Amino acid sequence: MNQRIRLSIIVLGLVAALGSAWRMWQLTQQELLWGHWSLVFYLGAWLFFLGLRATPNLPTKHWRWMGLSALSAFLLSAGFPPMPFNILLLIGFVPLLILEREIAEEAGGHDKRKLFRYVYNSFLLWNILTTFWVTNTAFIAGVFAIVINALLMSIPILLYHQSRSAISRNLQGLAFVAYWITFEYLHMHWQLSWPWLTLGNGLSEFPSLVQWYEYTGVFGGSLLILWINLLVFRLLEQKWAGQKALRPLDFLPVALLVLVPTIVSIYLYIGYEEKGESLEVVVVQPNFEPHFEKFKISQDKQLTRYLQLAEAQLTDSSYYLLFPETSFGRIDTSRMMSSRIVRGLKQFVDRYPNLHLVTGLSTHKIYQKDEPLSDAHREGIDRNGNAFYWESYNSAHQFTSGSDKIDLYLKSILVPGAEFFPYREYLFFLEPIADALDGASILGTQSQRTVFSSARAKIAPIICYESIYGEYVTQYIRKGAELLFIGTNDGWWDNTAGHKQHLRYARLRAIETRRSIARSANTGVSALINQRGEILQPTKYGEAAAIRGELRLNQAITFYVRWGDVVARLAMFAAIILLLNTFVRGYLGAKRV
Repeated sequence: MNQRIRLSIIVLGLVAALGSAWRMWQLTQQELLWGHWSLVFYLGAWLFFLGLRATPNLPTKHWRWMGLSALSAFLLSAGFPPMPFNILLLIGFVPLLILEREIAEEAGGHDKRKLFRYVYNSFLLWNILTTFWVTNTAFIAGVFAIVINALLMSIPILLYHQSRSAISRNLQGLAFVAYWITFEYLHMHWQLSWPWLTLGNGLSEFPSLVQWYEYTGVFGGSLLILWINLLVFRLLEQKWAGQKALRPLDFLPVALLVLVPTIVSIYLYIGYEEKGESLEVVVVQPNFEPHFEKFKISQDKQLTRYLQLAEAQLTDSSYYLLFPETSFGRIDTSRMMSSRIVRGLKQFVDRYPNLHLVTGLSTHKIYQKDEPLSDAHREGIDRNGNAFYWESYNSAHQFTSGSDKIDLYLKSILVPGAEFFPYREYLFFLEPIADALDGASILGTQSQRTVFSSARAKIAPIICYESIYGEYVTQYIRKGAELLFIGTNDGWWDNTAGHKQHLRYARLRAIETRRSIARSANTGVSALINQRGEILQPTKYGEAAAIRGELRLNQAITFYVRWGDVVARLAMFAAIILLLNTFVRGYLGAKRV
């Protein structure tokens, strides 16, 4: 690379990174949000390090490979919501597959170290472009999420690279698909879980095209995307090999994989009739900015806004009223009626004879003497100098008109870094650092799902992050849930792609389970979603609002609810067999040498 160009890239990246960091600091001092400045910061840092690594002796093919790496990142990012270019996901991995092939040919087998630097660059850039907004919640946690997630995403590609030299060509494609889906599945089931970029989520922009998710869930979408990428790559391989000119018939498998699911989905979409009795539901969006506003305004003033918004929409026919996640806080679950806020909520609900209020609360309990402690307990000192133990929760509650019973559900899929400290038992020595950086809370959870029952319906109280886990949501359905209620607070991310993606992922839960959804966001977009995944009456971001609508109850069990992520489990089985085959052959080959 020309030294002048290299210096320009370094200076441009440094100016963008430092300038955006300065602007983010200024905004924080003014108690304003960062918006897209975190994206500018990341892209500036990426350009800076790209320029630093661009030494004059780098071969031309390095820049070709960097170009392929970046192209994959841009295609995958442009294919994810809220961008309307989902079709780009179908070719997003093709540049990476070309890159892997060329490195394997140059190495005469495999060269994981060389491949890693380009693959990691691609996934780092994809994470930056699509999920930069996580940094708006907490800077250090956001950087960690993007850097580590890109590292984890590199693993299945490196495993595929390793396997190519040990298995037949027909099995290589299976390895590519199986390793990636296995990664996505495992990424949903450990303490550093961050499945936001699961490929099947990317198709959520157009629900009419993914009605078949009621059979496969999002991993069916991942399978389709990977399979089409592989077929397109194989067509390019065939063309480069010069064996024969490509004929229209050669494109038939790709065309069928695109058209058949699309036609089936449109048929299901047009023919689907919503099932069940209708209930009137009111959803409130109070719009308290969570970084600087919500925790400074008195809860009494917040309660006034909630009730005024609700009262403007409630009718005698209203059966459910939904408030968002952590609407109010500092409430002891063992003596809830001692809270003035809880009493105010109860008195309001009792004014409407048929009403049920479902709301998120920040709660806690104080352990009694000799009561067994959970892993989430914390120790405190009371005013007399005595030690006591307590535990905090992100919880959902149901208040029923005319009843003293208050139902309780504890959020059980917690956000790593924000709501719990991952692998605390092994990384305990890092906890003081996390606390110093205003790090993870430690919240209690529950092992089973709770369904809130009433005389007419059973509803699933889903809290925020839990709504992106399809198989997790099916646990509510198997316990009888006929409606899904999602309480969330998407204002942590400012008006960026984050809250839009979160809303679109919710519509996938409606399709998978064929359950209508009421979604209440403190800040973000609140909406109703029908059983076909259509978003109804969406509110505007940054505005206090309340909406009222009819949602249908459904008791039918879909194939996906019954069988869950069977696509992912089959992929994991195939991945285990292929990995065993790879390492056994590698071991035998080493023995012969």
